[in-house]
Amino acid sequence: MTPEIIYTIGQEAMVIAVKLTIPLLLPALVIGLIIAMFQAATQINEATLTFVPKVIVIAGVLLLAGPAMLQMFLDYFKDLIRDIPSLIG
Repeated sequence: MTPEIIYTIGQEAMVIAVKLTIPLLLPALVIGLIIAMFQAATQINEATLTFVPKVIVIAGVLLLAGPAMLQMFLDYFKDLIRDIPSLIG
């Protein structure tokens, strides 16, 4: 196993990790910004006001995109397991 192979596997793992986290992080960021602007405008400083909508949005995203995200991860993992003999030898 050469350093180039290890680098490639690591790079692919990082790309998959980014592809799996972006659909969860972006909506949470948008909701957080909207609620922060609302809190700044109304001067309401309640911690649960930011937490509950983020949880609801993340749960919705997981319901909608969860199967596709799981399939993406499983495809990567299956390819990695299938390539083990060629990577070793």
